[in-house]
Amino acid sequence: MPAPSARPDPDLEQSVQATKKGPEKHHEATIVKRGGGKHHEDEHGGAWKVAFADFCMALMALFLVLWLIAARDAQQAKAIIRDNTASGLIDGTGGKPEVKSSPAGSLIERFQLPRSNGGSQGPSTGNKSNTPAMRTKYESPSELAALAHQLEQMSVDAGLASNLATVITPDGLRVMLHDTDRQGMFVRGSPLPTARFAKLLRAMAPLFEKMENQMLIVGHTDSVQYTNAGPASYSNWSLSVNRALAARSELLIGGMRGETILQQVGMADRAPIDAAHPDAAANRRIELLILTSRQAAAVKTMFGAPPATDSLTEDASTSRTDDAELKDLRSQMVKKP
Repeated sequence: MPAPSARPDPDLEQSVQATKKGPEKHHEATIVKRGGGKHHEDEHGGAWKVAFADFCMALMALFLVLWLIAARDAQQAKAIIRDNTASGLIDGTGGKPEVKSSPAGSLIERFQLPRSNGGSQGPSTGNKSNTPAMRTKYESPSELAALAHQLEQMSVDAGLASNLATVITPDGLRVMLHDTDRQGMFVRGSPLPTARFAKLLRAMAPLFEKMENQMLIVGHTDSVQYTNAGPASYSNWSLSVNRALAARSELLIGGMRGETILQQVGMADRAPIDAAHPDAAANRRIELLILTSRQAAAVKTMFGAPPATDSLTEDASTSRTDDAELKDLRSQMVKKP
């Protein structure tokens, strides 16, 4: 079997002249061999096309992800903030960060309130009966204790048992929803409530909707100040008021009547629970004061128009007597038997 011939060089043209000698004639033949060279496309093939297609696909996927992120609405973004901040606590005591949750620099969250809760948010859209519903009135200590037990059970179901404390007072039931070292009620330095706290307030709303008592909502902060100081800067006063507003909004969203709320107060850091540690977590709290009917009437009288009074006689005077006249009056009383 003959051995295979070597492949000729592609750039070489070889001429071979063969001469046949014979007795009669000499034949000459010229043989030209041309080698086929490799082209540039043969070395790379179509691999670059596949790589370019993969790059375009990855770029299109990136644009799609960026579009989805930009298309999320405000409610989804707030939910992500609540979930990722977990307890809403930030370590450190250097100062409170300024967290803005709405446009135009306002730190009050724009809650969409229902119009069918019987409050002042607008007329009801449903067909409800004009007959007033029977509501529960909590006046005695035993009745207030029963209400406190229901609220404590709700906090257990929400995983916030250690964040709620109740105290029965002569004025009514004092419900304190406070921070702990592990769980906060709001995002630190912001009126944005955490997901658990918002869920708890909405769960309490139907219970408050069925009661006849009115309540006060009071916001409290710790003593840690904001990093930006100044008369026009955001302060603990603004934060405590805005947190009380946020708690009210969650209760109204849950179905509580607007008439249940008698007053909203922001006290900043002026009434700490732990006075020895003014920056303690327990000082950051929202208080719901369920008032008795007598105490609610007293609050209305205190901040409303003064009641009408009738003068006793023309000679009667309500002016305070000075000290000299008081001493003379006492001396005369002593002389009498």
